[in-house]
Amino acid sequence: MTESLKTEGEFTYAEAGEGRSLIILHGLMGALSNFDETFQYFSKKGYRVLIPELPLYTLPLLKTNVKHLAKFIHEFIKFKGLEKVTLLGNSLGGHIALYYTKHYPEDVHSLVLTGSSGLYEKAMGDTYPKRGNYEYIEQKTRDVFYDPAIASKELVDEVYGIVNNRITVLKTLTIAKSAIRHNMADDLPNMKQPTCLIWGKQDSVTPPDVANDFHKLLPNSDLFWIDKCGHAAMMEKPKEFNQILESWFSSRNI
Repeated sequence: MTESLKTEGEFTYAEAGEGRSLIILHGLMGALSNFDETFQYFSKKGYRVLIPELPLYTLPLLKTNVKHLAKFIHEFIKFKGLEKVTLLGNSLGGHIALYYTKHYPEDVHSLVLTGSSGLYEKAMGDTYPKRGNYEYIEQKTRDVFYDPAIASKELVDEVYGIVNNRITVLKTLTIAKSAIRHNMADDLPNMKQPTCLIWGKQDSVTPPDVANDFHKLLPNSDLFWIDKCGHAAMMEKPKEFNQILESWFSSRNI
């Protein structure tokens, strides 16, 4: 994906393909590379795929929240001159997509949510993050996946670096608290956009009950399950994830 990465103005993003605009939003401790296979797949399937790098650690502390991250995406969409986009978000990225849809519904044609926050935020616990405890961070990272082997040393090192930097850990916790404040339950019934929910059956961060609640509250949603899969389906089961999404796009003429 690095060959597709570009910086223009305040935006750093990956872009490839032509067609309907598909904007991918990564999670709180995620990266653009989490969606590498989805990015490559759909950019060759008639979609213009864009993954902006979210300014999780560069916004002023008072603006480090779901609201201002959604505003950042609004500025990005305006900057790129996009209309009627499909927003695809994992975890915090899904939450940003929902908040964006609430405030800028005219911009959003459809939604894809996988392991999204917005209804249920699992507490990190009083002892998290334990700065300096590599083994603890390693276990926490592995817990995100059904198959702990997905949590490579590179990924664990990345998370470890975040929680051992005073500024980034402060902003991480600030965003997490913001996510709790911006619960979307009352807003979801008003979102009429076609919505695809793709969920890992073994997601321990946003468990299956959360997916069922999203499905009940979103009036135009379809729910799909991936077995032996945790919180980041697009990383753990990318082929299955892409096949489900491509089939859904086809069924909804997206």
